[in-house]
Amino acid sequence: MRASMADVEHALKGIDFPKNKNEIIQYAKQNNASNEIVSDLQDLSDRTYNNAADVAKEFSGKKLKGE
Repeated sequence: MRASMADVEHALKGIDFPKNKNEIIQYAKQNNASNEIVSDLQDLSDRTYNNAADVAKEFSGKKLKGE
């Protein structure tokens, strides 16, 4: 993972939850997220996320493991 959580939050600004991984990725793409952010989001677990905190928790956990 390379993008910061702030970058991801910006890419997902205004998203309505719950959303699954693929819906989150699609939203980010529609919101003109960078390829780096989209790539990082593809590393998320394939499940339903109930809110932005869910995404942040998963994202932070993956980032820590991947570094």
